[in-house]
Amino acid sequence: MIYITRRERFSAAHKLYREDWSLEQNEAVFGNCSNPNWHGHNYELFVTVKGEINPETGFLIDLKKMKSIILQHVIRKLDHKNVNLDVDFMKGKKASTEVIAVAIFQVLKPFFDQENVELHAVKLYETENNFVEYFGE
Repeated sequence: MIYITRRERFSAAHKLYREDWSLEQNEAVFGNCSNPNWHGHNYELFVTVKGEINPETGFLIDLKKMKSIILQHVIRKLDHKNVNLDVDFMKGKKASTEVIAVAIFQVLKPFFDQENVELHAVKLYETENNFVEYFGE
């Protein structure tokens, strides 16, 4: 079994806020992330797939193909967008880093399945100090 990881970056705005809570409760739970006028991050996304090396090519997956899948199905939808309002796969979901990472995994998994590789993990950095890893569990 071998693992390969591709890194991509995107910038996006979001807000953590519950409409059914008061402004004070939102601020108490979500702090500055509940800013009524949104806030943004420069995210780093690491996508890792695993499988066996193809003896004909020496690749697990062609990295150009891996890049294309990630760009088409995730980055183009998120980059310079409002996660809460603009991103189809985030409709009706809380825009926390945890939920975004799970949603990205769910979006990418079928495309990597078609390439006969297994999506192992999505790691999403919100800041240089905070990141989430999701393994599809």
